[in-house]
Amino acid sequence: MNHFLDIHTTDKADLRRIIDQARATKEARSGKPKATLDDDQPLKDRMVALIFEKPSTRTRVSFDVGVRQMGGQTMVLSGSDMQLGHGETIADTARVLSRYVDMIMIRTFDESVLHEMAEHATVPVINGLTDRTHPCQIMADILTFEEHRGPIAGKKVVWSGDGNNVCASFLHAAAQFGFDLTFTGPVQLDPEMEFVGLARNAGVEVCIERDAFKAVEGADLIVTDTWVSMHDAQSSRERRHNMLRPYQVNTDLMKAAKPDALFMHCLPAHRGEEATSEVMDGPNSVIFDEAENRLHAQKAIMRWCVEG
Repeated sequence: MNHFLDIHTTDKADLRRIIDQARATKEARSGKPKATLDDDQPLKDRMVALIFEKPSTRTRVSFDVGVRQMGGQTMVLSGSDMQLGHGETIADTARVLSRYVDMIMIRTFDESVLHEMAEHATVPVINGLTDRTHPCQIMADILTFEEHRGPIAGKKVVWSGDGNNVCASFLHAAAQFGFDLTFTGPVQLDPEMEFVGLARNAGVEVCIERDAFKAVEGADLIVTDTWVSMHDAQSSRERRHNMLRPYQVNTDLMKAAKPDALFMHCLPAHRGEEATSEVMDGPNSVIFDEAENRLHAQKAIMRWCVEG
């Protein structure tokens, strides 16, 4: 049994296997109706619990569709349904759910909930997102980059904006897939130094550059995310916007990177804030390929979990 909790805690060879499987599965489905079941159904007769303490569109739909395409069924549970840690412990919830379902995907706030669930579950647990990391998204991003530009090893990725949970998983991926990462953003929103150190210790170059235009020089990929996350208080909105305005990904910033540099955003986006519509809809943008690839990457992750 394999848990998929974070990129840096998953073996490099397994990560590569997941990416290659995702690409092969996507290519095999090319031209088929979207709802068609896969010919190979590793989740046939299996039940997957999808737990959402945080609301979601892409994570919910992509996991739900992925399970069904692989022959399984889903049970979607919200935070109000579960009341995780309120009354019944997370450990007991994990033990009970393991008697009913064959896999658990959880999208939660505190990563300790994820780890306690995995510690006590007797079925695979997948990290659908925590406040600290978002590994499924970055697996989709790696898949997307390699579809368009070939191997990501040795490339330069630039993260512009808030060093949040998605940025953290990009740092994990830099260590595991061997690409360099430059963070550009205000000092108050730097990524966790623990994750910066982890990537540097793996032998990749991690830079922090306050000047966004210097940061993107030679970039193969520029990535950003929303300036105000769903768990941020509205009172902080104006302050964060003032700090992050110099790091907006716009046409001028893209021109400072390589001519064929890709642009990614995990969505949902606030157009005109962290990125302009000209960039998001421009020729270098792969944001909708990226969104689609959540489906294919997560299917490969689930296969790896049950076949482990």
